[in-house]
Amino acid sequence: MVKITYIEFNGTEHVVDVEVGMTVMEGARDNNIPGIEADCGGACACSTCHVYVDPNWVGKIPEKEDMEEDMLDFAYSPDENLSRLTCQLQVTEEIDGLIVRMPEKQI
Repeated sequence: MVKITYIEFNGTEHVVDVEVGMTVMEGARDNNIPGIEADCGGACACSTCHVYVDPNWVGKIPEKEDMEEDMLDFAYSPDENLSRLTCQLQVTEEIDGLIVRMPEKQI
C-alpha cells in the first residue's frame, strides 16, 4: 500500500492507503474522497478527476501523455505544470507520499 494525501479545495486533508496497481483516481473513488468525480470511470474521456500535483512531486511522476494533455484543456483552471488527471496516474511504490490538491470545482 502507498499513502496518498488528497487535499480538498477548502483545505481538508485525506491521507489514505492505496493499493499498488490502482490509479490515484481509483484511490479517491474507493475512499470516498470528495472533489474527484471521475465521470468517465477512468477512460481519460473527461476532466472530472483533475488535480494539482504538489510542486515537490512534479518531477517524480511520469510525464503527461498527449491524450491527458488534450483532456486537461477541458479542466477547470488548469495549470500547465501542476495539473494532472488522476485516472492517468498509476500507483507505484515510487509515489508513496504523493500529495494532490483538488481544484475549486470539476467541469
